[in-house]
Amino acid sequence: MSERRRIKHTATFEQRLANEAERIKTEAKELPQGKEREDMMRKARQAETASQISAWLFSPGPAEANLIAQPR
Repeated sequence: MSERRRIKHTATFEQRLANEAERIKTEAKELPQGKEREDMMRKARQAETASQISAWLFSPGPAEANLIAQPR
């Protein structure tokens, strides 16, 4: 069985997603209004959201404290 190729990334997952989102936005801005442009903008928003969620999940500190309702 052959060995799987390993890639050593220099940027974090969040940075790579943000860079991909920016690249897609740049390409989409060059397209005329229409379905293809909207699809690309949606893909860029999804990459940005994924980057933010990943950063939130792996952030240090008690993330669950923000989700618990504070007593009044």
